[in-house]
Amino acid sequence: MLLGGCIIFFEIRLEQVSLKRLIGAACGSVLGILGAFLMSLVLDKSVPENMRFLHVCLLLWMTYVGLIVGAKKGDMLNLSALGGIFGGEKSSKKSFKILDTSVIIDGRIADIAETGFLDGVLVIPQFVLRELQLVADSADSMKRNRGRRGLDILQRVQKMAHLNVQIVEEDFPHVRDVDMKLIELAKVYDCKIITNDFNLNKVAQLHGVEVLNINELANSLKPIVLPGETMRVFILKEGKEYNQGVAYLDDGTMVVVDNAKKMISKTIDIAVTSVLQTTAGKMIFGKYDERMHAVAGAEKHDRPPRKSEPQAMTNLGTEKTTIES
Repeated sequence: MLLGGCIIFFEIRLEQVSLKRLIGAACGSVLGILGAFLMSLVLDKSVPENMRFLHVCLLLWMTYVGLIVGAKKGDMLNLSALGGIFGGEKSSKKSFKILDTSVIIDGRIADIAETGFLDGVLVIPQFVLRELQLVADSADSMKRNRGRRGLDILQRVQKMAHLNVQIVEEDFPHVRDVDMKLIELAKVYDCKIITNDFNLNKVAQLHGVEVLNINELANSLKPIVLPGETMRVFILKEGKEYNQGVAYLDDGTMVVVDNAKKMISKTIDIAVTSVLQTTAGKMIFGKYDERMHAVAGAEKHDRPPRKSEPQAMTNLGTEKTTIES
């Protein structure tokens, strides 16, 4: 029974191992056996006849070391260069996407995944989970709530049937920064990083790693505003510059309005002057024209009242009563 259970466990683990690791483990085992054979030739002349079991122990030990080292370094193999049945290995790795801590806490990744725009395998490194757990166990209530939100988002993503979520154990002890660990892991797997961290986005691009930025996706989906268009906004607060007001659109886009300092807590119509688009977000600059609003207000006051005729009849009746008397 114990042997059968071990065989079943071995088959389950074997299905989860990539082709690169299998080939790396096989090559490592062969090299380990070869090394054990060469070492046994040396030990033949120095070890007595009754200590022959050391050869068997050495063979098992070298085979095990070669198996482990080969499996660890197997991800560095470039099987796509061989073509044939190995050609699809690189394309499958390309479909891997590593999740950053910031994008997990942000939560929008779950909404994007539900729409079906994400495919392939979502990779969650173990060091990201550790960082997320540290945030969830923080003494600061705000950080603690953010960490717990991130854990809830992960559970939500794992329950999606069309997604394959894998937790990988790869770590880089010589690298202390989590962002650099993500970049090194992306190089090993030859895949992309999903994040909304501006600094990680820039550093990853410098290292030649592709990044999918959630903020850039959100900015690309915002409605396009052209200079010269008119839009209605609610002035929320005073701006940094003289006589400026600040408003926000429904999607969070900041609108800076000139000549709107006196219109705080009011809804006004402005003319768009320019639009600034960056990777961190979009800013809209506009101008409030008091003369335009003054003309519009004057037109409203100059309109005759709709109930002027009944009022005239009332006045006429009053005059008639005066004459009769």
